[in-house]
Formats: sequence, C-alpha cells, structure tokens
Amino acid sequence: MINDVFFRAMVHPALRTMLLILPTVAWTAPAQAELMIFPTRVVLDTADRSAQVELVNRDTKTASYRINIIYRRMTETGELVEAAQPPAGEQAADGMLYFTPRLVTLKPGESQIVRVMVRRPANLAPGEYRSHLQFDRLPDIEETSNIEVAATAKENSSASIRLTALVGASIPVIIRHGQTEAKVTLDNLTFVPAGFEAGPSLTFEMTRQGNRSVYGDVSATYETPTGKAVELGNVSGVAVYVPNPVRRARLPLTLPSGVVLKGGTIVLRYSLGVSEGGTVMAEGRVAVP
Repeated sequence: MINDVFFRAMVHPALRTMLLILPTVAWTAPAQAELMIFPTRVVLDTADRSAQVELVNRDTKTASYRINIIYRRMTETGELVEAAQPPAGEQAADGMLYFTPRLVTLKPGESQIVRVMVRRPANLAPGEYRSHLQFDRLPDIEETSNIEVAATAKENSSASIRLTALVGASIPVIIRHGQTEAKVTLDNLTFVPAGFEAGPSLTFEMTRQGNRSVYGDVSATYETPTGKAVELGNVSGVAVYVPNPVRRARLPLTLPSGVVLKGGTIVLRYSLGVSEGGTVMAEGRVAVP
C-alpha cells in the first residue's frame, strides 16, 4: 500500500486505521502539496556504496525542499518518532551517509535524483545502522507574503492569522555491514469482533530476533468451516527496526459481501514482497468463535 506511490498529506478517513500499522514514510505535517518519493526505503548492503532516490513534484505549483539526515526511533506500535540522539542500543547511520543535492526546487511534474553515498569506517562492527532522509518543504514567496499580511492584519484588527501548512517527509536509509540475520514470529493473535463503530479486526505482535530489521507484507485469510479460503486484508511495507524486539499492531478486516465470520480460522502471514520472492517469514492462526 505504501510502496512506490505518491502521498496526499490529508489521508482519507477510511484509510487511517490501515495506515496506523505501517508508517514506512513518516509525514511530519499535513499539506496541500503532493510529493512522490521512490523508493520509500533505501538499503545499502555490505557491497553497496551508493543509491538513488527520485523526487517528483505532483503539485500544480513549484515547490522547494531542504534535505537533511535525522534519526527516528520506532515505538512498539510502529510510530516513527524523531530523536535528537539515538537511545542506547540503537545504531544511527548519519555519520556514514552523504548525499547531494541538499536543496531541491521542482516545477510541476518535474523530477530530481538525490544521490546517497555511504563511507564505512575500517573498524565498523557487523550489524545494521539506520537514519532517515528528511525532506522539508520550504514556503514559497506567495505563502510567505500571505503569512506576513495576515500577521499585520492581526496587529491592526481582530482578524485571525492563517498559516499555510508545509509538508515534511522522511524515508529510512539502512546500512548493513558484515553478517546480518533476523527471524520473526507472529504472536498473541486475537480476533476482535465488530463493535459499535468499528468493523472486525485482528490484533497481534511481531517478535523480531537478530541483528537486522525485518520488512514485508501482512495478509489475513479466513478459512471457513467448509475449507474455503477468503482474503480479509493485505498490507504492504510493514517493518520492525533494530533494536526493537516487538511491534504491536492491529489489522482491520474487510469482509466480502455475503461472508460472515463464524467458526473457522483466521490465518495471518508475514511475507517478503512479491519482488523479493514472496517467501513466508512467519505465520499465525486464531480460531473464530
């Protein structure tokens, strides 16, 4: 769902619950502009020295972005929170990352390649290191003028100040060095029946072991008492980053017309993406009352 697409800053309400479990791209503010970023995740393995990120302005106005490297830590619920310094046990990649350009101005429909390079120190310990490439939209001349005019009006009358929200987005940049491996299991699966305002859902935990993160797709299938398989949900780009051992999530379930969840089993799978072979990394089951 999140990979290889452009994002509107104002997310449709029907998608918000689904997006809660997979903030691969972290947006820092709502906005009117649209920016496409591809890919939405950069992985530099041991033999890799550089990568490219493409930006495309899908707005109808020219937009400028300042690019920086920041650190975001993942909470147990998958939220990516900016941190001034990596907490103990978390390995940032910022000291090894270099990129160009640092400022991008894009006309409507225009694209720009940002080159990301890595320089590993000779004594670098095996493992995974991560930081985020941050794209902050800068106010244009018209927006700045609107703010100044509104501020002046506020001083002379009771008029309110109208500020234009600017977009900010960040994508993870991961450096892997030496031998890295990871395993994941799906634990504590719980079926939650439909409530007063919400439809049925599945809560679960993703337990990660090893010195690298995991990244894949989550799918839920209902096996009816008669043996029929019905797809209930499929979400792409779900990660558990180092050093987090657990990620707790909820997957809303979508029932096809005529399907009733009664008896049978819900099967939850965590798999590599189709482009990576689609191998199932973990599977869990929960009975439906």
